Amino acid sequence: MPNISENNKRIAKNTLLLYMRTLFIMLVALYTSRVVLNALGVQDYGIYNVVGGIVAMFGFINNSMATATQRYLVFALGKEDAENLREVFSTALQIHLLISVLVVLLGETVGLWFLHEKMQIPADRMDAAFWVLQCSIVSAVVMILSVPYNADIIAHEKMSAFAYISILEAVLKLAVVYALVLSPYDKLVFYAFLILAVQLFIRLCYSYYCHKHFPESKYHHLWNKPLIKEMTSFAGWSMFGNLSAVLSSQGLNMLLNVFFGPVVNAARAVAVQVQSSMQQFVGNFQMALNPQITKTYAKGEMEEMHNLIFRSAKFSFYLLFFLSLPVLLETNFILTVWLKTVPDNTVLFLRIIICTSLIYSTANPLIVANQATGRVRKYQAVCGTILLMILPISYLCLKLGCPAYSVFIVHFVIEIITQFARIRMLRPLIGIRIKDYFQHIYLQVALVVALSVIAPLLVYQNMDDTAWRFFTVGVVCVLSVGTVTYRVGLSPHERAFVRSKAIHFYHKALHK
Repeated sequence: MPNISENNKRIAKNTLLLYMRTLFIMLVALYTSRVVLNALGVQDYGIYNVVGGIVAMFGFINNSMATATQRYLVFALGKEDAENLREVFSTALQIHLLISVLVVLLGETVGLWFLHEKMQIPADRMDAAFWVLQCSIVSAVVMILSVPYNADIIAHEKMSAFAYISILEAVLKLAVVYALVLSPYDKLVFYAFLILAVQLFIRLCYSYYCHKHFPESKYHHLWNKPLIKEMTSFAGWSMFGNLSAVLSSQGLNMLLNVFFGPVVNAARAVAVQVQSSMQQFVGNFQMALNPQITKTYAKGEMEEMHNLIFRSAKFSFYLLFFLSLPVLLETNFILTVWLKTVPDNTVLFLRIIICTSLIYSTANPLIVANQATGRVRKYQAVCGTILLMILPISYLCLKLGCPAYSVFIVHFVIEIITQFARIRMLRPLIGIRIKDYFQHIYLQVALVVALSVIAPLLVYQNMDDTAWRFFTVGVVCVLSVGTVTYRVGLSPHERAFVRSKAIHFYHKALHK
């Protein structure tokens, strides 16, 4: 019990640190997105996002290896094997160096061909798009080589490093926006180079922190063929899931460009920016909890692992729904106040993307649990194949004349189907029962959603579209979701935990 209590305290502390970091980053990101959109214009903003997405398309290779690196580092820590930890880190760095070379080759061949032959870019902006692609390729290399260091920080659960370095990154991006507004040069190219410079500096910060605090992060030349084979095999089967994630984001972005041009890409970019800002709050909670799921499996503590999975899935949904409900209702008002000029289709894009995120928020603990087992082949083959259908079905819909938003509806439906497959595939791996998962998660979250939306909808439908309605809807959403979640969405034990923490913080504040 003391060990479980200590883990809960660590999770709570790490989550709080990450939330403080995310709140600041979210405010900066929303502000900078508005300024960058106005400075670049809708067309160049769309070009920047879609051209950068060409390189991101190759990111599924790196994402797969990042997943493997994270899993093996956490597993080694759970086993308290320092020698294996050192070998895993050095091996991961070698593999990521090879991946960076592969991404450069793909970017300078396939990427350039796609840019010049398939994308809808105005002729007078093609040179600028070329330099955006070059900056994106170098940025991709920087991010690839950062993966082992970031994974090491997460494995050690030193979330304060992410908090402080991310805040520094946000401040630097504010400076970039200021420089962009004053720049006499081509703003699209200048912005791409400045963002690259920020990423290089932040990469050095993470490396310095790891070298100072984690002995295994100092590279040792070795060539452990069995470990390389094991990690790349794990990554290979994880590639299905990561490839599908890339295709459902950047792949759909490319489709929208081919069928509709960069203006629609700008609308999608704005919608994704808002969704990503909200998703970060959930990601912080999951980032703090994920290492514990893997470590409990490594120690054979299956019951505690199941409890962590249930808690992560349920709380992730509540956190995202808490933020999403007012945005779903007041999407048009929020975007108009934020951007002044809202690209066409943005409102509808954002609403569908948020609904998809709510479904996906309960998937993360299942994915992490599967990775913890190391038996990813069958799981990834089934779930990845289902998700890979997003792109061809979306292409067929657009070819048949369906509107741009149809690709997001396809993504939403397939995400629901995949979630059922995830639960079914995980049952024999960790002994979790499908009935328990539905009872502990979906039954409760469905009840919370059904009861929470009543009061906000009544307010929304019976007031005029003004700032006063926006404020009232926001307050009612907070009260409604908070009350229903506490009374209906939490177990008696969880309510007692929340009460004890609230009383603790109250007394702590009172004595200051």
